[in-house]
Amino acid sequence: MGGSLRVAVLGAPGVGKTAIIRQFLFGDYPERHRPTDGPRLYRPAVLLDGAVYDLSIRDGDVDDPGSSPGGSEEWPDPKDWSLQDTDAFVLVYDICSPDSFDYVKALRQRIAETRPAGAPEAPILVVGNKRDRQRLRFGPRRALAALVRRGWRCGYLECSAKYNWHVLRLFRELLRCALVRSRPAHPALRLQGALHPARCSLM
Repeated sequence: MGGSLRVAVLGAPGVGKTAIIRQFLFGDYPERHRPTDGPRLYRPAVLLDGAVYDLSIRDGDVDDPGSSPGGSEEWPDPKDWSLQDTDAFVLVYDICSPDSFDYVKALRQRIAETRPAGAPEAPILVVGNKRDRQRLRFGPRRALAALVRRGWRCGYLECSAKYNWHVLRLFRELLRCALVRSRPAHPALRLQGALHPARCSLM
């Protein structure tokens, strides 16, 4: 048994958080967007590099009266485990929506500010979803990736939940980085260094 890991998938409404999770767990894609009604918790078992891990995947933000980057969405509660006791974060934005990217930027800062002193460092993977709408993107991929990796010190990946492109890779690399977070290496370097073939499958 490999142990247990807690993952939080966060981002602005409508960016595809639930779609990414459902593709990973069930291999399906909802054609019509339905807002997530409160936070959801999924508990799959995953086989990674020959070891079995029990995951807790948190989907959706917790209602909180605090202000948000755009002024309309609500922040996750800083006291909730999705910010304080998580082993790894997936921050999702829509590559066609600059506002959703700004939301992720502010959310990353919020995570850093609310992380308890002395808590283990949790890797953050910024994910640009809806790659199937490449022609409508608001900025070049290379520039965004460089900003996230060098400026934000996070990992970066793009995917398409609709076509299940890079969804498995997303979770595989995130989990590998969470497992080696105690090594004395930069989290962004660990994330990028983990991008090589590895066996990852649901039990």
